[in-house]
Amino acid sequence: MKKPLGAALFALVIAGAGAAPAVAAPVSTESAPAPAVKAAPAPAVKAAPAPAVKAAPAPAVKAAPAPAVKAVGFAGTVSLSNCSGSVVRFPDSAESDPALVMTNGHCLETGFPEPGEVITGQSSSRAFGLLNSSGRKIATLRADQVVYSTMTDTDVTIYRLTTTYAAIRSSYGISPLTVQNTHPTAGTAITVVSGYWRRTYACSVDGFVYRLKEGDWTWKDSVRYTSACQTIGGTSGSPVIDDATGKVVAVNNTGNEDGRRCTENNPCEVDENGNVTVHEAINYAEETYQIPACFTAGNRLDLSAPGCVLPKP
Repeated sequence: MKKPLGAALFALVIAGAGAAPAVAAPVSTESAPAPAVKAAPAPAVKAAPAPAVKAAPAPAVKAAPAPAVKAVGFAGTVSLSNCSGSVVRFPDSAESDPALVMTNGHCLETGFPEPGEVITGQSSSRAFGLLNSSGRKIATLRADQVVYSTMTDTDVTIYRLTTTYAAIRSSYGISPLTVQNTHPTAGTAITVVSGYWRRTYACSVDGFVYRLKEGDWTWKDSVRYTSACQTIGGTSGSPVIDDATGKVVAVNNTGNEDGRRCTENNPCEVDENGNVTVHEAINYAEETYQIPACFTAGNRLDLSAPGCVLPKP
């Protein structure tokens, strides 16, 4: 679940300009002048002035506005002792609700959950460094509970904080990130925001993986990044943000480091027919759209709520 350091990418832009060819004017041909004949002057006639014609103005054409793209910064992200994360809300969360922090299941302070294990309601006093938009730590937030944690089907831990969204906004001017409750789309421009490294990675959703297998763990319907997102160790738990909406669509969690097959730090893709594919140096995230359905009023976890498909203890 650790990822290699990525090389920086540089773009080279070459511009060229072309000149139009010169064209000579045609040479004029003169004939001999005719002899001058003096004609009697015609009587002067005063022409009536032509009526003025006012051209109708061309209708103004309004260009369609370009789609808005939100600048992705660090506000609302957090740093953990070994991972990254973010303060998150769900579409129906209220300002007065206890705030939540989301990171990976494998970032849990008590160690990796076993395959098939689901942890709920576990006491915690974990600390998080709250970052502002420029990546500067402006506060320390603290959890009082691990609300949910698993590495089965997905790779997520959700902590409950000792403070509310309203109190965080009032004290530090920071709003939570909203978790999108619909499935992400292939081709979407995304940014992975690491609070641990104070670093962002921009790429796109390359596609979705039926099953992503790493060691003893298997994840369903994972997000595969395009190669530009060369995330590294410490970026685990980073929110994956849709650049157009600013919403969280996944949580960053792993990548294939050495080209090996289905081992720790070398996940493999398994399709519906059991065929295995390995993509060395490609990285992945776990979708989060299914999480909001499992939380009810007051940000309370309810794994029996309609539409909740998260694994149960």
